[in-house]
Amino acid sequence: MIQRLKSYDFTLMITPILLSMFGIVMIYSASMVIAVVEGNESSHYLIKQIQWFSLAMVGFVVTSIFPYKYYQKLMKLIILIIIGLLVGVSIFGNEANGARSWFNFGFISMQPAEFAKLGLIMYLASVYSKKQSYINEFNRGVLPPLILTAVILGLIVSQPDIGTAAIIFMIACSVIFSSGIHFKHLSILVLVGLALVAFAVPNMVTEERIARFDGAYQPFEDPQDDGYHLIQSYLAIGVGGLTGEGLGQSVQKLGYLLEPHTDFIMAVIAEELGFVGVFIVVGMLSIIVLRGFFISKKCSDSFGALLAIGISSMIGIQAFINLGAISGILPITGVPLPFVSYGGSSLLVMMVSMGIMNNIAKSNKQKEEQPIPVSTKEEPETNVFKNRGGKTWVR
Repeated sequence: MIQRLKSYDFTLMITPILLSMFGIVMIYSASMVIAVVEGNESSHYLIKQIQWFSLAMVGFVVTSIFPYKYYQKLMKLIILIIIGLLVGVSIFGNEANGARSWFNFGFISMQPAEFAKLGLIMYLASVYSKKQSYINEFNRGVLPPLILTAVILGLIVSQPDIGTAAIIFMIACSVIFSSGIHFKHLSILVLVGLALVAFAVPNMVTEERIARFDGAYQPFEDPQDDGYHLIQSYLAIGVGGLTGEGLGQSVQKLGYLLEPHTDFIMAVIAEELGFVGVFIVVGMLSIIVLRGFFISKKCSDSFGALLAIGISSMIGIQAFINLGAISGILPITGVPLPFVSYGGSSLLVMMVSMGIMNNIAKSNKQKEEQPIPVSTKEEPETNVFKNRGGKTWVR
């Protein structure tokens, strides 16, 4: 048992768990007032997140043990479930803020798009790993997986959930780029992607989305409306300083910040724990991402390597978008901070992803520790002689 545990990557075991537990503490701090205003107990969101964390830990343990190569055999089933959930949520999903992207079962809510991220990573890693022998053939090696990727993106955009669709698009690009496709084919894909974006943008532009851009890049021109939430985030970050106001002492969470326990939880961390708290969170996220890339580099199996790259990219991209939104680098898109923000679907997917990553790391370590086979075939005996003149000859 101890020997098996030694095969796992303890950095990728401990860091996500500690980060998730820290997130639970900050969710309680950030959501107490909102929960009471909504007519619930102050611990309402805390209890829900603990329940999700317990389920996520089960997923983490199971996927750490379950051999990652078996996912290739289950790929058709995984994709069918993902597409079924995305189609189902567009018909039967719960509508909120103009988007139909959640299943609400009363006692639990679920966002299928979060599971689509991991499902698509598995699919692309599986398909491109099988196509390595002809990856430079565009029609056979590159194009087929992109059709299903486009279908999944189209279903998510139709909800509409532009933020999640953008994350999935960037994740797909990272896996495709890492698969070893020819630069010429990559250039074609980039041009086609830009053309599609140019075509789609005019149809996706709404007053609400324009207001998000105005709020991100010109917040002080309309401080009471479009720029209000970003300005409140700036105030929280500025007040926090180096060490913060103290845990639980945030003022901006008292009805000023939008969704302080989800989208803007890092602003609450900055206000209560200061630069030190932000540095620790960003540092732990960076360790997870970089460790994932390190594992992918050491993996001799192309499926495992692409899977690790996709998971690392998912965490890094999502963290960047969330942090970019609270700092005004990017528009607010409603993307949670990995492991930290309130949200059961996101936490479950992240911990399951960490379990898969640990299984890849375990497989790498076991391969390294395997003894090199020694040939039992006897070598012919060789005798070396020297004559008096110093010359050597072999019999």
